[in-house]
Amino acid sequence: MYNRENLILEQYPFEVKQTSKGRGALICNTSEGLKILKEYRGSEGRADFLYRLLQFLTEHGQEHVDCIVRTKEEKTLARDIDGTPYIVRDWYDGRECDTKSREDILRAIRQLADIHNILRAFPDKIPEYLQIQGDSLLLENERHTRELKKVRNYISARKKKNDFEMEFLRSFELFYQEAINVVNLQKQIMEQDSSAEGVKDIYGICHGDYNQHNVLFLRQGMAVLNFEKASYDVQVADLGNFMRKILEKHNWNMGLGMDMLKAYNDIRKLSHQEMAQLYIRLAYPEKFWKIANHYFNTSKAWVCGRNLEKLQKFILQNETRESFLNLIGHSFEIGDA
Repeated sequence: MYNRENLILEQYPFEVKQTSKGRGALICNTSEGLKILKEYRGSEGRADFLYRLLQFLTEHGQEHVDCIVRTKEEKTLARDIDGTPYIVRDWYDGRECDTKSREDILRAIRQLADIHNILRAFPDKIPEYLQIQGDSLLLENERHTRELKKVRNYISARKKKNDFEMEFLRSFELFYQEAINVVNLQKQIMEQDSSAEGVKDIYGICHGDYNQHNVLFLRQGMAVLNFEKASYDVQVADLGNFMRKILEKHNWNMGLGMDMLKAYNDIRKLSHQEMAQLYIRLAYPEKFWKIANHYFNTSKAWVCGRNLEKLQKFILQNETRESFLNLIGHSFEIGDA
């Protein structure tokens, strides 16, 4: 008896030789190379747009991206007997970007810059639902800042406090003030940018989830995967997200941070406005908010020791983190943006 996967794969113009489970999906060795089958959570219109976007990347030098494979009927989605949509994409056999390897990190940064350059020339109209509003990050940071205060008030009212709660209260004022300062800087930059020339140039299509898991090193080049969260936004959002995660793993090493900036800038030169946007994304104490949010949304009767470890690590890293932020802030006069 055919199972659900067989019925879906029969809709495609290739022969399946072997399958295996992986990444919450079905990896297929086919007559047309490696493919991956996964349930799809999105509109058909978004899938059609993503198909054209990935085809554009391959046509302009990014040969190893997970292009969508269309069905025999030229559809981007296949459906099972219940109508559930599935998607098949190209897949690659390689190793993930090693976050301990400076060479891997810098190659991944250069790859991102090249992708951004290519996507700036994408000719299709961007659907409204993919366009991120200009004040969305400000609104998000304002909400996170309010939530930090809410967590502080909740912990302060508790009569018996555990080690995590005591540590959180001791460090709260420092990181809360950092959050306030970033929000105020965002408002200042938005006011100045409203009349500045070239502000629209900082926007473009972003990958949306650029991290070490989505960058594979192959025998022949590199593959970048999982563009499902692609959006039209400030492109350095991708760079900031990648840099923050890497620098947290490297104790905010200043040399590595500057090398990452140079690697990107060598391929795609960053404007003054983009440096200001990058600074904002690195300066907001996102990790502190994540730790607080995780604590607040889990059982207070049992607080995972991992929360305390993460908090203590973030506090210990803050001096080197601030040194790096001051360096890029002064170098590009962020405070006067």
